[in-house]
Amino acid sequence: MTNSTRAGRREWTAFAVLLLPLLLVSMDVSVLFFAVPAITRDLAATSTQQLWIFDSYAFALAGLLITMGSLGDRIGRRKLLLLGATAFGAASVAAAYAQNAEMLIAARFVLGVGGATLMPSTMGLVRNMFQDDAQRTKAIGIWSGAMAGGIALGSVLGGVMLEHFWWGSVFLINVPAMLLLLVFAPLLVPEFKDPRPARFDLLSVILSLGAILPVVYGVKRMAADGFNTTLLLYVLAGLALGAAFVLRQRGTRDSMISRELFRDRAFGAGIALNTLAMFGMMGANYFTTQYLQSVLGKGPLEAALWGTLPSLAVGVAGPMATVVAQKANRALVIAAGFLIAAAGFAILMTTGTNSLTLTLVACAVIACGIVTVMALVSDMALGAAPAEKAGSAASLVEAGQEFGGALGMAAFGSVGMAVYRHDVTRDAPTELPHGVLESARETLVGAVSTAAGLPGRTGGALAAAARDAFVHGMHVAAVGATAVLLLGAAVAVAALRNRDADHPEPAVTAGH
Repeated sequence: MTNSTRAGRREWTAFAVLLLPLLLVSMDVSVLFFAVPAITRDLAATSTQQLWIFDSYAFALAGLLITMGSLGDRIGRRKLLLLGATAFGAASVAAAYAQNAEMLIAARFVLGVGGATLMPSTMGLVRNMFQDDAQRTKAIGIWSGAMAGGIALGSVLGGVMLEHFWWGSVFLINVPAMLLLLVFAPLLVPEFKDPRPARFDLLSVILSLGAILPVVYGVKRMAADGFNTTLLLYVLAGLALGAAFVLRQRGTRDSMISRELFRDRAFGAGIALNTLAMFGMMGANYFTTQYLQSVLGKGPLEAALWGTLPSLAVGVAGPMATVVAQKANRALVIAAGFLIAAAGFAILMTTGTNSLTLTLVACAVIACGIVTVMALVSDMALGAAPAEKAGSAASLVEAGQEFGGALGMAAFGSVGMAVYRHDVTRDAPTELPHGVLESARETLVGAVSTAAGLPGRTGGALAAAARDAFVHGMHVAAVGATAVLLLGAAVAVAALRNRDADHPEPAVTAGH
């Protein structure tokens, strides 16, 4: 049925305010890319500490999403948003003025905790503020585009800030935005919470953390270091605790994830499709970032600036997809998004070692397809959830994206690296010493650096072999990504083909 309450200027202004924390949380994923050398020099960070400076944020964010979404339903989503904004702002100042690596790691962890409160709170509040189906779909389309754009913007903004200021300035960017949120959110954003919340289940919190953190850690390290038995045991332990978590949710009255959420199959299908979409997206990002720098030889800031061009298309794709979905079968539009992304990977398969324009076109096509899927399935999942459970629903959508991204990087990174190592071993100059060849086999960056220190023809041959091997690995991974995305299109049609007939879009919305 058509919702009688349509959002007005106040709700859209509040929505603009809610985009602030979303942009900052997504930017914080990438804002440190260029700051690592300066941080390492000033704080004397070891290689292990460097990894934790990056990963502590991601682990806290992924591990606490479900918990914070459930907490927001109980205490109020706006209240949780304001608490998260306070923590995020304070941790940003602490990170900017960190005196040692341990202090920076701790501050990054608190930033992740704040991010875990902000993301489901903002999406849950969007679900509550926009009761009209068409308006909610439009808002989530903009929301999805802003999140994707924030990741690209973070690396560029970080590079620009480092051109003029010290490394701590990349964290201070957050503070003015958080202050604006703390001032305007109480004035513009209404409070929403579950009127009949269940008891907060601490055991479920522990099980969810025990399930998520080992899996995310295992797949992230596999992406960076390759497969090994220890990392596999981490993943298996997390999956076992995940099974215990599911059993707990099914067997207790005070479950952290309400069983009501899964009564409409669109909710579960939306989470699964969102996970597949992010799986493909991060698989592409893993290669294209390295391609711009180590294959084409672009500097970090130049590579980041080129990398923002596909984001311009993303800003249009999300809102446009929501308009099309109001006039066409949503399952077919979602499937089309998967097919567009698959076409982007097909373009990526045709690139060579000097294909800047073609690579950027491929990235833009992939991103447009993925954002189309993410915008529509996020809206579908939230629309299928009861309004009082919007925080929990949003946290599950976000958790699916985190898992999909981590798995995509691990899977495609492992495939690409296996091809790279095979090709480099086969095609590298035969006169290379064994130690030099082993160093070149580790990473493309290592191979290019090693080649620069070798005599002219030998160094040139090694660099060319490494670049060719990397591009071949990217092509093979693109074949796998295409298969995954085609599967996503088939699943979307099979799982959702009758949804529009069962839940038709209200005819009145087409005129707005």
